[in-house]
Amino acid sequence: MGSAMAGHLLAKGHALTVFSRTRFKAEGVLLRGARWADSPARVADESDVVFTMVGFPRDVSDVYLGEEGLVHQAQAGMVFVDMTTAPPSLAGTIAEAVKARGAQFLDAPVSGGDVGARNASLSIMVGGEVHVLEAIRPLFESLGTSIVHQGATGAGQHTKLCNQITIAGTMIGVCESLLYGCRAGLDLETMLQSIRGGAAACWALDNLAPRILARNFAPGFFVEHFVKDMGIALEESRRMGLVLPGLSLVHQLYLAVQAHGHGRSGTHALMLALEELSNVHVSTTPAESSE
Repeated sequence: MGSAMAGHLLAKGHALTVFSRTRFKAEGVLLRGARWADSPARVADESDVVFTMVGFPRDVSDVYLGEEGLVHQAQAGMVFVDMTTAPPSLAGTIAEAVKARGAQFLDAPVSGGDVGARNASLSIMVGGEVHVLEAIRPLFESLGTSIVHQGATGAGQHTKLCNQITIAGTMIGVCESLLYGCRAGLDLETMLQSIRGGAAACWALDNLAPRILARNFAPGFFVEHFVKDMGIALEESRRMGLVLPGLSLVHQLYLAVQAHGHGRSGTHALMLALEELSNVHVSTTPAESSE
């Protein structure tokens, strides 16, 4: 789940057992009273509610359905919540396996990035049975400010894919506006003051544009994970007979970002690929370019 999200649960007084493939990432919450488990199965042994958030669909499958996966530890009355962005069909497979053992499953991906995780202001999109959501709503309220039941199992994942499609279009717009403003000779911070207050206002302008100007491409959300999410959305779109040319374009640009070694940078590193195409270097200095 990440130390920030786990820390919010501790702060609310919940007993917490944690596992991570890299233990040092959990040291902060362990020092605050969380208990360490040697495997996901051990977490399930000591918990009534289990939250998972991992990187890729194969990781979700391993954690739940693998030889020592969570499904094998499921007991009647337990609730499992996967907050990873993964295919809706995988959520359905896990839900069936969990329910066969008398437990419950929710797919509950989130949006809000590192800022939302730190501030407990995430948007949480929930698929599954509504009575299960209501039973553990206080836990979700420790993590986010928008908790919305989207429908049956998989609906949370479909909603998150809508979110990622929107972000894909927004990110290319933010980056291209900065490129244009730079080439036009504008003071980019002054330009942002105006467009943030108009119809272009959005989370990415407020949180990521300043990082671009500071040349800070540290991740709030990894490029490689965004590439994965867009790939899932494109696969689902093909299955539904949809053509999404905008998403396809941004996906290709992000593949270029990844190919240039920035897969572990933040999603705003899209700017690096677009700068190369136009031979422009965006910074707080007006009209700085390599013409």
